[in-house]
Amino acid sequence: MSPTGVPRTLAEQLRSWSPAQLACLLERRPDLTTPAPQDSSQLASRAGTRASVLRAVDSLTQLELTVLEAALTLPAPVAATALHERVYAASGSVDTALGTLRELALLWGEPEALRPVSVLHEVLPGSGGGTRLGAPVETLLAGAGPNRVADLVRDLGLVPSGDRDTDVAALAAALADPGRVTALVDDVDDGAQAVLERLEREGVDGRMESAGRAVRRADATTPVEQLLARGLLIARDARHVAVPREVAVALRGGRTTREPTDVEPPLATSARDQALVDRAAGGAAFELVRHVELLLEHWGSHPPSALRSGGLGVRELKAAAELLHLGERAAALHVEIAHAAGLIAVGATDDLDAAWLPTDAFDVWNAGSVADRWGRLAQAWLDSPRLVGLVGARANGKPVNALGPDLERAWLPEARRMALTAVGELPAGEVLASGTGVASLVDRVRWRRPRRPAQRAEAVAWVVEEAAQVGVLALGGLAAHGRALLSTDDPHHAAPAALEPLLPEPVDHVLLQADLTAVAPGPLAHELAHQLAAMADIESRGGATVYRFTATSVRRAFDSGWSVREVHDFVASASRTPVPQPLVYLIDDVARRFGTLRVGAAGSFLRSDDEAALAELVHGPGGKALRLRRIAPTVVVSDMPVDVLLPRLRELGAAPVVEAPDGTVRLARREAFRARTPRPARGGPAEGADRGRAARQTARVSATVNALRAGDEAVAQRPARNGSSRPQSPTAAMALLREATDAGRPVWIGYVDADGSAVERVVEPRRVEGGRLSAYDRRADEVRSFAIHRVTAVRLLSPADHGAGLPET
Repeated sequence: MSPTGVPRTLAEQLRSWSPAQLACLLERRPDLTTPAPQDSSQLASRAGTRASVLRAVDSLTQLELTVLEAALTLPAPVAATALHERVYAASGSVDTALGTLRELALLWGEPEALRPVSVLHEVLPGSGGGTRLGAPVETLLAGAGPNRVADLVRDLGLVPSGDRDTDVAALAAALADPGRVTALVDDVDDGAQAVLERLEREGVDGRMESAGRAVRRADATTPVEQLLARGLLIARDARHVAVPREVAVALRGGRTTREPTDVEPPLATSARDQALVDRAAGGAAFELVRHVELLLEHWGSHPPSALRSGGLGVRELKAAAELLHLGERAAALHVEIAHAAGLIAVGATDDLDAAWLPTDAFDVWNAGSVADRWGRLAQAWLDSPRLVGLVGARANGKPVNALGPDLERAWLPEARRMALTAVGELPAGEVLASGTGVASLVDRVRWRRPRRPAQRAEAVAWVVEEAAQVGVLALGGLAAHGRALLSTDDPHHAAPAALEPLLPEPVDHVLLQADLTAVAPGPLAHELAHQLAAMADIESRGGATVYRFTATSVRRAFDSGWSVREVHDFVASASRTPVPQPLVYLIDDVARRFGTLRVGAAGSFLRSDDEAALAELVHGPGGKALRLRRIAPTVVVSDMPVDVLLPRLRELGAAPVVEAPDGTVRLARREAFRARTPRPARGGPAEGADRGRAARQTARVSATVNALRAGDEAVAQRPARNGSSRPQSPTAAMALLREATDAGRPVWIGYVDADGSAVERVVEPRRVEGGRLSAYDRRADEVRSFAIHRVTAVRLLSPADHGAGLPET
């Protein structure tokens, strides 16, 4: 720190900050913590790199970005009072933005002597933040020769000095004068004024052939030539012209914008009862869980193939959409959510083909309550970085597939939360207006993150659409369980608890009808739904689900191991109405024919005590295609494998069962495939991930602050660059270390790590023996062992020196 108390560098300012200020910086710019910087000088250097500053600038709001750009338009150091005059915003808003920029170390110094980080002049050339400021005169004239600069000086009524840099500074000062710029604008015709206004308002470059040629005021005829001759436009290159930043600010009355920048765009809203929003969202949440369960149950027995790129094929997505009775984009969303939740992964079938299979986590998830299952799906969607809206589009001449690698967008989780949070800020009883609400939400998100992303408008619209399908939004409003999902306290439990009262109560019965259908008057209990699905097919869905019994569906129950008595008992116990006689006949008829044929391997064989049935099958129209040969009155063989013969017999109306070598009957149901549950990605949807991530971040920041303080202390206690700083012999170093150990005094040591890096540490020696020093290292916050032959210098410190010159921690 300088004698006057004003920091001369960013490192000096960081060194004077309190631990709370450093922790705030590291929390808002987490890239600075990896790896932990050695001291404040290294932290300042890292905070000024282009990559880190770009990330920090991308997190600014429109107001903060405008204030930062305004600071770049003024000569450094910049006074806060000058920024209040330059920025079109309320004084309190500018002060708040300045506080944020100083917390992020993008501006440093005292309030009346602020300096921007030097790399900002490259990161923000003037047009990246929405203020649409052009580049300064100095930048635009960087490639112009001294004669061209001198001509411009003369055209503005100034006297060339003969020095190019002086003339450029004079041009910049003249074009920053609002009175002079107004006179120059009045001196051109209406066409030139229209061109200037358009380029200035839109912040774009104009295109002109031979833009770099010299144009004198007396020779200017076209509108662009008139502006070039007066410096109101300056050639950027041979084909483009731009409005200088100084001219743009002067045309705006000395401000960087024409409108206030501290007013967030309002949301277009309409009135809607919150209870209605909650109920509609609760219904959508229930449908999400039901659709994912249905899809994954189907994929367990009929897994779709995985593309070599890892995605899901177009045909497989269409089949999923047909199964769920949804559009392809909605089906892709369900597939992506299931994948993000760890419920599906690429696995191998019996034929060792790569396919998308439910994971073993699906069975655990499927056993939970509807609310808990929704909570996992919704959290996975909220944290997913995959832009599902691109599925079906074309990129590089190829379609974008669901589950493919081309959907990752790192900015999407933040944009999704930001959009939902903005909707959640609406007063109770208000929702986004139909038609105009989404457009106003795009403007709000753009104000909060003006620099990114490029696909913002599409992404926000897709977020609203997807949130409605997930059950977070409904009718343009944020539901109560959606609000709980966005909370940082405990979303994994709060959101399901808020959803639970909105879900319909499961029913434990169906209504059997004489047309071989069963009507479920509401969502069935989980076990009842599984049992009913084993023997009936879903015919229609809605408030009441209709199941239909057929010979094929009843045979499916027998294939799964049900006996005829168990089937009769189940339909009788599950129905509130008497079992109709046609259903009893259907079950008995299928049971009578079930197992009359037994299939074995010869290739394969068929055995039946019913000789007439075998004769009919062998001599029937389909027998020849099955290549059947009768070798005994009750035995027929075929060269077809069992897995081919079995489905073809069923297509002919037979109901065969598979016979094992010992004569017992095997169940013929399809095995459900499972893939191994992938390990959750960092920040994934596993329960407790939010709390664990926050705890790890807090611990990392705290450890980094302690390391910085220890590093600064080591630098402060570094011996002066004189004779005493020469490398010490191991014997001398050991003597000083023993003395410090006996006296209980801290020491400063210079040390060479195993990788050859020279480091400095302030340690508290505990023991010296065997050529090693055991000491408490404050930076590592642990007792460490140091090889004495690697110690290059030792300096004894008094207890008063320990931590001297550093802020209290």
